[in-house]
Amino acid sequence: MLQLEEIKNTASESKTRWLSFQEGIQLHLIPRPNFEIKINKAVHFAVSTSDLDAIITHLNELKIVFFDWLDVPNKVYTRKDGIKQIYFQDPNGYWVEINNDVS
Repeated sequence: MLQLEEIKNTASESKTRWLSFQEGIQLHLIPRPNFEIKINKAVHFAVSTSDLDAIITHLNELKIVFFDWLDVPNKVYTRKDGIKQIYFQDPNGYWVEINNDVS
């Protein structure tokens, strides 16, 4: 959904996957199979965009349901500071936040 390019892990031969956001920004996904992982919305990965409406359109096209912070489906949440945010789950159930805080 985020259309990140997988790039080569140049640090090791581990199962860590590296993804590129562009402009040298990377996300490293590090597996820890022997650790307990708690999946809830408070534990999430967040990114910002200047065009939240385009992301929502893309999610709808992919038939991915998003939620506001209060778990209302297909609703945008507006924080007290005016930042708008949505949440959806990746295929493993982990929460991803997309917001429009590009300050």
